[in-house]
Amino acid sequence: MPAKHPSAKLTDVPQWAKQAIWYQIFPERFCNGDTTNDPTLDDTRGSYPHEKPGEWRVSSWTGDWYKLQPWEAKEKGFYYHAQQRRYGGDLQGVINKLDYLKKLGVNAIYLNPLFESPSLHKYDASMYHHIDNNFGPDPSGDKKIWAQEDPANPRTWKWTSADKLFLKLIKESHKRKIRVVIDGVFNHVGMTFWAFLDAKKNGEQSKFKDWFIIKKFDDPATAANEFDYAGWFGVTELPELREDENGLVAGPRAHIQAIVKRWMDPNGDANPSDGIDGWRLDVADMVALPFWRDFRSWVRKINPNAYITGEVWWEDWANGKMFNAEKWLRGDAFDAVMNYRFAREAGYFFKAKNDKIPATEFLRRLDSLRSEYRSDVNYVLMNLYESHDTDRLPSQIINSDTKYDKRVNVSDFADYDVRKPNADELKTQKLMVLFQMTYLGAPMIYYGSEAGMWGADDPDERKPMLWENLRYDNEASHPFDKIRPNDENKFNADLFVHYAKCIKTRASSSALQLGDFSTLLTDDAKDVFAFKRTHRNERVIVILNNSTSRQQISVPIGSELAQLEWSCLFNWAKYSTENGAMNLELGGKSGIVLQASVK
Repeated sequence: MPAKHPSAKLTDVPQWAKQAIWYQIFPERFCNGDTTNDPTLDDTRGSYPHEKPGEWRVSSWTGDWYKLQPWEAKEKGFYYHAQQRRYGGDLQGVINKLDYLKKLGVNAIYLNPLFESPSLHKYDASMYHHIDNNFGPDPSGDKKIWAQEDPANPRTWKWTSADKLFLKLIKESHKRKIRVVIDGVFNHVGMTFWAFLDAKKNGEQSKFKDWFIIKKFDDPATAANEFDYAGWFGVTELPELREDENGLVAGPRAHIQAIVKRWMDPNGDANPSDGIDGWRLDVADMVALPFWRDFRSWVRKINPNAYITGEVWWEDWANGKMFNAEKWLRGDAFDAVMNYRFAREAGYFFKAKNDKIPATEFLRRLDSLRSEYRSDVNYVLMNLYESHDTDRLPSQIINSDTKYDKRVNVSDFADYDVRKPNADELKTQKLMVLFQMTYLGAPMIYYGSEAGMWGADDPDERKPMLWENLRYDNEASHPFDKIRPNDENKFNADLFVHYAKCIKTRASSSALQLGDFSTLLTDDAKDVFAFKRTHRNERVIVILNNSTSRQQISVPIGSELAQLEWSCLFNWAKYSTENGAMNLELGGKSGIVLQASVK
């Protein structure tokens, strides 16, 4: 990969991100490539629910998800114990599956947090300058290395076995022309974070007390521990870093700048090719914009083509209002955001029943969303349907009239249907994927979507990945012992082929990656949506039959396009026009992608 592109401006979006096919990996649940580094109970200390189960052990990768483990108490229930479970996913597992991702067509991966942490999700860092030791080959050896360092002094930092394996992952990914972006969680840390532990231990004498929002220090003269501090949304496991009007204050600000350098140019030779290709920034709206502007300058100074995307999502969750992220996307902070607004509107068109919107309204909402951002930003937005913070796409389709990200967990909504999707629901998923891969913006796949995974919101969307070579128990249990189907749980090869085919179609077409977007037809009566993508001399037409019925469709394309020959990008079958229209038959919940060539 090229090291630097001096022509890139600070405000430019990375050109490569316009052609990205993103794949999000939740490391603890993707692949256990090395069982010798599996977590122990001691490795979980400091994470919720802060209990030591008597018979704890790593959970079976292929087990029935809701079935209680032998050490899990029935009276406490699944949702209490789910946060205690570990399945052993690691970096060797990701490396082992890079060729799988390449076969799928992925060229960019986003990894949920990798830094040392006691939890399964790693959003509660113990340190930012080391990869979690259970993700690497020598957990005990890595601990010895930590003990030789001063975490406040980057000059003392060493490279652990887990760090080195991550650098190998970057190298192996780059060999395959796959970019690597990691999660930066810089609004808060974990209660085991080294600077927080110092502040808790040394109180007013701690050099790090001003890094946090400490409400009250412990009084050593009393038996009680009065130490109190602000946590993210009041969660004590996630102490917030202190901010002023410019964002994070001097101490954590300087520390994070050192972290950026460490992972973007690991050997410090001013060539970033051995480092990560960018950052996904957690709860980014909760850190003041001036900090992110500085952050962008640090990142782009190292790698002018690095990608920065933010989690800028709910402005008012209770009232269903998502952020218009325009102020973060003016060129001085982020290149993109995770495009949850795209996901919600697509759901209203493709999967909703009672709340379904017609094609004309869907188009109006898409046009509105695009109009709010710079043109180049629209091409690099992470267009997703699901993530580690939502229910999975098939389960969204099954529970068709739930509101996006609201009461989509069985513990919040007892009637949430936990079964696997049926054939008709898989058709809807396939159609939504076809649209995702042909619309303007960078598509993002959440791990396992292509393999047939389903599940409710946290923790159910974080099941162990389905692999073709493993035999899984049926999903027959329910968290509240309700009757449910006995669902076969296995890799869906047909769905994988569909995802790969749609991805290949996008990758083969400059119009689908870089082209303009214009609408050809919105037929509310037939529930049909057709649009055109154009780049230079390439013309592509996408026709979507969102109805459940097979029907004849006529799409007016105009005299100019009617003079061209059209071929299906899936199978190269030829299609002809008549009277300035494309006339064809499409099955229910299906679509077609046609490319033109001059007669």
